[in-house]
Amino acid sequence: MSAHQISIIIPVYKNYEMFYQYLETNKKYFNGCEVIIMNDYPHQNIAKSVKKIYPEAIVVNNKNNLGFAGNVNKGIMLAKRNYVFLMNSDVILRNDSFLKAVDHFKTDKDLFAVGFAQLEKNGKIVGANRGYFKRGFINHSHLSIYNFHQPFPNFWAEGGSSMFKKNLISELGMFDNLYNPFYWEDIDLSYRAWKAGYKIVFDSKTHVEHHHESTIGKYFDKSRILKIAFRNQLIFQWKNLTDKDLLIKHLVNLPKHIFTPGFLDALVKLPQILKARKKTQKLFKKTDKEILNIFQ
Repeated sequence: MSAHQISIIIPVYKNYEMFYQYLETNKKYFNGCEVIIMNDYPHQNIAKSVKKIYPEAIVVNNKNNLGFAGNVNKGIMLAKRNYVFLMNSDVILRNDSFLKAVDHFKTDKDLFAVGFAQLEKNGKIVGANRGYFKRGFINHSHLSIYNFHQPFPNFWAEGGSSMFKKNLISELGMFDNLYNPFYWEDIDLSYRAWKAGYKIVFDSKTHVEHHHESTIGKYFDKSRILKIAFRNQLIFQWKNLTDKDLLIKHLVNLPKHIFTPGFLDALVKLPQILKARKKTQKLFKKTDKEILNIFQ
């Protein structure tokens, strides 16, 4: 059975009332799966509360706050199954259709991840993504076409509701802690997978509800969120851009952004970014344009 091949990893940071409520709702679909709850708020031990709802869960209470990447990486290293379903604490399962994602991996050995269709509070469906190069930056946006019956290429698998092949996450170097506390780490890992010759698809037949930013928006003010997002977008460019012409265009455009909040925070991390870049590039088999052309 597919369930016995899946580890479900649920990262949690505060917002426990919502998490417990959704855990109660979702547990009926967990049968056969390994479920790992990763609590990233060191001041609250949630083991007893979780066990009351779902006794089979493995609960880890971090002694230090690790951020999204560090927290999820720890969960992945604990996982004993072949496939990892990363499911944010603000996701509601509508059925067990996520189990069928395993079939995609079995038919394509180069498949890295499967992204799921996510129904937001406003009724919008997200999860299918494209990437493009504009004004010196690799940017991303949602695709709004969902009438596909077959899986199709996805620029990145969202870290809050996607399934990944566990051994490939390790091979690619895991989620990068440079992006802590949040944002761009799933885009970064997905892009590294594409450039290493692997694939990511979007499966419109797997539906979940995902109330995006219900935790981040509650505990971080908007200005800080925007600052972190831009810092991490810069980290992504400096770490992953390798086509010389695109890199030159990026550097030409860079002076326009030196006063944008987050720029200096990225600059401070430049030595770490360049070290990660050197390590990452060894795995690349495809150019930036080869990947971006898929999503034209």
